[in-house]
Amino acid sequence: MDKLPKKSKTEAKSRIDHLKQAIDHYRYSYHVLDKNELTDEALDSLKKELFDLELTHPEFQTPDSPTQRVGGEPLKEFQKVTHEERMLSFNDAFSEADMEAWFSRLENYLKVKVKPEFYCELKIDGLAIELIYENGIFVQASTRGDGYIGEDVTQNIKTIEAIPLKLKEGSKYPIPKKLTVRGEVFLTKKEFERINKALAKEDRATFANPRNLAAGSIRQLDPKITSSRKLDSFEYDIVGDNGEVNHETEHEILHAWGFKINTHNKRVSSLKEVFKLREYWDKHRESLPYEIDGLVVIHNSNQIFLNGGVAGKAPRAAIAYKFSPREATTIIEDIKVYVGRTGTLTPVAILKAVELAGITITHATLHNYDEIERLGVKIGDTVVVSRAGDVIPQVNRVLTELRTGREKTFKMPTKCPVDGSPVIKENVYYRCSNDNCGARLREGLYHFVSRGAFNMEGLGGKIIDRFLDEGLIKDASDIFALKKGDIEVLERFGEKSAVNIIAEVEKKKRITLRRFIYSLGIIHVGEETANLLANYLHLKNHNLSRPADLVTAFADLTHENLEEIEDVGPIVGASIFSWFKNKANLNLLKKFDEVGVRFQSVAGQSNKLKGLAFVVTGSLETYSRDGIKEIIRSFGGEINESVSKKTNYLLAGAAPGSKYDKAKELGVKILSESDFKKLIK
Repeated sequence: MDKLPKKSKTEAKSRIDHLKQAIDHYRYSYHVLDKNELTDEALDSLKKELFDLELTHPEFQTPDSPTQRVGGEPLKEFQKVTHEERMLSFNDAFSEADMEAWFSRLENYLKVKVKPEFYCELKIDGLAIELIYENGIFVQASTRGDGYIGEDVTQNIKTIEAIPLKLKEGSKYPIPKKLTVRGEVFLTKKEFERINKALAKEDRATFANPRNLAAGSIRQLDPKITSSRKLDSFEYDIVGDNGEVNHETEHEILHAWGFKINTHNKRVSSLKEVFKLREYWDKHRESLPYEIDGLVVIHNSNQIFLNGGVAGKAPRAAIAYKFSPREATTIIEDIKVYVGRTGTLTPVAILKAVELAGITITHATLHNYDEIERLGVKIGDTVVVSRAGDVIPQVNRVLTELRTGREKTFKMPTKCPVDGSPVIKENVYYRCSNDNCGARLREGLYHFVSRGAFNMEGLGGKIIDRFLDEGLIKDASDIFALKKGDIEVLERFGEKSAVNIIAEVEKKKRITLRRFIYSLGIIHVGEETANLLANYLHLKNHNLSRPADLVTAFADLTHENLEEIEDVGPIVGASIFSWFKNKANLNLLKKFDEVGVRFQSVAGQSNKLKGLAFVVTGSLETYSRDGIKEIIRSFGGEINESVSKKTNYLLAGAAPGSKYDKAKELGVKILSESDFKKLIK
């Protein structure tokens, strides 16, 4: 060190005092008020000057000097510290029901109706500490330990700029001779990444999360290592009774004394507001510079908190309301194989419903058979599932110690579940040997949701493709079994899209028999043939209300019966007969039944309009275009798209266009909506 000019003791003392005040001011402004009034470089130069002066005049160095944050020689071990009051932890809640149950337990214990006023703090994912001040000067810091005895980490805590070594005086709150404060030490995400990168460059072990790194930093025997890691801290509790009536005031006092408090903390007046606040931070926590894992919800009244006492390790009047986990355990109830657009077979775990990152999950990808063997997954296993980003959840680990012996080993099918073709293996993937299999399945599903069939708006080809590729559907019935959580986790979907799709699917569970038959994609069966077949079945059997009824209805039908239907010749009849005798198709009908598809009756269901051909044009007031066509067909009528000499009626609404002129030219009878109602009455 270069020698500095020797100052007089008076000058040195004055300069040291001013430097300490200035550095403390800028430290407080930056770490507590989040105001950067001075650059880091400028502040470092002030600290260097102070360090040099104290080195020259050690008699003026005091424990509360900013230079003492760096610490002294490495410690050989940590001394034990007994807490004057036990450091408690919190019980956890994960749902609104958990929170309501907690508040009910508090009221039951106190035997009074409790005013719902809560102070909510962001639950920092860090390390709890206790700080002791005497006459406003920091003297000791300790970890929680077992709640009764912790470790003395005073030298390391001194390195944290956010923790004052001397309290601010002059506020309306007098500083007690002895003060015990509790808070949380943590590491920002940015600092966590910086340290891990540095460790990786040195081929040293990195840390799994900021909390572990913060805890490891506090427990360094060399304070210089702790100092290099730029820890941060929020304080949130004053131990003992200092006359405050509520917890919110404690934070105000802490702030007045120079402690850094979390400005996102908030007082609310109902559990409903607690739920909204938790939901907000669950969605916005990534915007914070540090990790949080929920809210700490404390009854704001210190008297109620005191009267509530302690149950086990936790206060009755406070609870940790945590975010939904991003990793959870559940049971694999089945493993299903889905065929994607390219014919690739994907095994998907069907899970016992579990909440993961705020979403109820029922599916998790197993990727391929090699992954199943690597994990050792069996049907019935308890597994760990996780959700990384906006992708379908995956199985990470099997908890074999929870096996009962009733688990079943899974084997990939040797025949394609869609068309029965042999399954072949290519690298780690299995696929159908029929190159058209995946494409045919895809086209069948496109047809199923199309306008003339189930008319599922917002469920187009790209979405069907995505569901196939993610292994969420393997046939049309699976569309009705989808859950909001299955869709919400997919990239570029989100909650709103998931809600809309589920609502649309639920709405379309009721369908006319004609549309349902058309949706099945039977070869040679278009909309008109489906209508003729539906009318025939209704006339033969008036109790068709659900898909399983078709299994019974077709059990006794022959080729000849089908050919009795007008315009159904031998080829069409054979196609229909073959479809309804196929075992896989009959199982599909039963699956439709199980997921709640039901047939919607349409007015008519008679042959009153049999042999009459209709064309519909213009904007109708009472009916939708598709709705009125459905009614015409239900009375046995036929729908044409263009007017010809064979057209019996043109049903015309407003602005009918050229079809109206053509009908007048050919002498086709033109009906208004009221005319049509009289016709079918």
